Amino acid sequence: MRLKGIIAFQGDNDRYVIQGIHMILEGQHQRPWREDEKRESRLVFIGLTLDAEQLKTGFENCA
Repeated sequence: MRLKGIIAFQGDNDRYVIQGIHMILEGQHQRPWREDEKRESRLVFIGLTLDAEQLKTGFENCA
């Protein structure tokens, strides 16, 4: 499985970019959010036979 995304941390003015493959995850602060940009977290999972509902529920339970 692969993971790519941008995370909007509360109280942080920079976008946080994350990438992962299997069990390895890397992330780093990128650039500040622009005024015209919607500040939201977005993750993309790439893999075979992924259960979208299970992934969604797992993330919602983290909030």
